[in-house]
Amino acid sequence: MTVSKIDLLNKQFSRSMLGYSRVEVDQFMLELADVLGNAADSQKAMRRKIKALEKTVVEYRQRDETLRDTLVSTQKMVDDLKVTANREAQLILDEARAKADAAVQKGHNRLAQVHEEIESLKRQRTQFEVQLKGLLQSHLEMIEMSNPEREQVEELESKLKYLKKVD
Repeated sequence: MTVSKIDLLNKQFSRSMLGYSRVEVDQFMLELADVLGNAADSQKAMRRKIKALEKTVVEYRQRDETLRDTLVSTQKMVDDLKVTANREAQLILDEARAKADAAVQKGHNRLAQVHEEIESLKRQRTQFEVQLKGLLQSHLEMIEMSNPEREQVEELESKLKYLKKVD
């Protein structure tokens, strides 16, 4: 049974000679004791429930804080990993560029060396041609000098030709 404030204010007891009816007052007191006892029990249960809920709220707040800290540290780790990865990528790129530049330089050096070798071979060929021409010229002169009869024959032939033309 529940008793409200209005019920208490509106409750009227019958009158007897010495005042209110003792039975009605006693019964009403029993009802009130029962209602107040139930209310006290309910209040205790509610307080226990509130404490349990407050404890649960504290746990959830701690979890929330832990999750927030975890997210912040995870984000920091991700950012650090990105920075590290970018740094490593830049180092790899720089190393690759240095190797490429070294390879290009080596190629240029080899090209210059090949050009020098070609020029050297051209000079050697020119020297050889000059020496060969000189050798051939000296042999030709030797042939012409060693054969004076031939010169006489050629001279006579040229005279003969001249005479034939004149006739």
